[in-house]
Amino acid sequence: MDRIEGDIAVCELDDGSMTDIELSSLPEGTREGSVLVSIDGVSYSIDKDAENAARERLFKMQESLFDE
Repeated sequence: MDRIEGDIAVCELDDGSMTDIELSSLPEGTREGSVLVSIDGVSYSIDKDAENAARERLFKMQESLFDE
């Protein structure tokens, strides 16, 4: 998820496009940076493994920028 605007979660899809999802339809604990997986096109779950992998990639990119 990219960001929260009021009661709407603005999410980036795999193809880079953005979509709006009602925050109330997302699982408890969803926050900016959460990686969501659509279960049936209506329900979502948080993919903790993908979320951790994304954070690790960002951390490594950040480290490489400051090591130069």
